[in-house]
Amino acid sequence: MTKELEPLTPSEAKEMFLADRRGQVSEGTVQADDYRLRHLIRWAEDNGLDNLNELDGRTLHKFRLWRKEDGDLNKVSLRTQLKSLRVFIKWYESIDAVEEGFHEKILLPTPSKEEERREETLRSGQAENVLEYLRRFEYASRSHTLVELLWHTGLRIGAVYSLDIEDFDSEEQRLSLTHRPDTETPLKNKSEGERMVALSQYLCEVLEDWIDHNRPEVTDENDREPLFASEQGRLTISTMRERVYTVTRPCYYGDHCPHDRRERDCEATKYGYRSKCPSSVSPHSIRRGAITHFLTEDVPEKVVSDRMDVGQDVLDKHYDRRTEEVPVGGWDHGGNDE
Repeated sequence: MTKELEPLTPSEAKEMFLADRRGQVSEGTVQADDYRLRHLIRWAEDNGLDNLNELDGRTLHKFRLWRKEDGDLNKVSLRTQLKSLRVFIKWYESIDAVEEGFHEKILLPTPSKEEERREETLRSGQAENVLEYLRRFEYASRSHTLVELLWHTGLRIGAVYSLDIEDFDSEEQRLSLTHRPDTETPLKNKSEGERMVALSQYLCEVLEDWIDHNRPEVTDENDREPLFASEQGRLTISTMRERVYTVTRPCYYGDHCPHDRRERDCEATKYGYRSKCPSSVSPHSIRRGAITHFLTEDVPEKVVSDRMDVGQDVLDKHYDRRTEEVPVGGWDHGGNDE
């Protein structure tokens, strides 16, 4: 069957897949799929796989082994990565490029309950170290404003991506989260995820200074004014993620390298590889740490559940790490991609 098909490169197939996904899932999911599938493209290029129609079970197994080793992934992270690959391959089946059921050849690891809970979390002590540096040397910069907002609200990165300037009310000290799928900023839980999020006086001041002094005066493709912007328009989720990985490396915010790496030899100093630092964390890790921090401060679970848009059963299983939070200190790693 595959011999009758026109050759299709992995990168072309990925772009077709992502184009098809847009409008069906949130932009955050699309960007997460894009991020995870880049590893397949990189591996394919390095191994001479120019035509994705030539995929077979053995090739997928080789990629699976490589991805686990290359990313130093635990079972939870590898499962997340391979789930995206499964969705991609299942879509590939739908255009008759591979046999039906081929996606089932991708074996997903089964983590234990303890491994599922042992995902990286930004602890409050380390969060304050990062923020202390940003407040002093990069006040109201894009990175400072982003990390400050993530830590003090526990928002998903997709929700931050959806925000416009008009969603910020400095007088009422709050953010308004709105599901806007027609203009490419849906919320994960759609209209049920719409809510008001209260802000502190300090965070409002940071946001005001970011908007007034450092934010580029741009609109996005839908003529909206995104809260987080670059010169090109709305700041992408992948760029936000890269900024978080960048500033959470100990060598960035002034600590010595706990991994005994020399900066000139460390690949994590290069753009696009900041996540390779064992101490850097993702935006989701900040969300996880923020939720734990709120619970540690005795904020009622119902309040945290509503504020963070997460069910109380999910809160108990995946987010509540209060027994591990005291004493505060360091990073807790296990690896997780959003």
